[in-house]
Amino acid sequence: MAEMKSMFREVLPKQGQLYVEDIPTMVLCKPILLPLRFMTVPKLEKIQQTAQDTIRQQEMTEKEQQKITH
Repeated sequence: MAEMKSMFREVLPKQGQLYVEDIPTMVLCKPILLPLRFMTVPKLEKIQQTAQDTIRQQEMTEKEQQKITH
């Protein structure tokens, strides 16, 4: 294939402007797994627990308000 002759021959202009198109392409790399610090996991668990507690409290207040209105 390398020895195949092209139908077109390259011509460089002697006058005027020359434009070159460079199209960037995406390069996929092997993903790098970063270890979580030992303190990060408990913090995430605590955040999740507080979020669940908040949701439970909101649901309880909604139920109480529904009981009062009915």
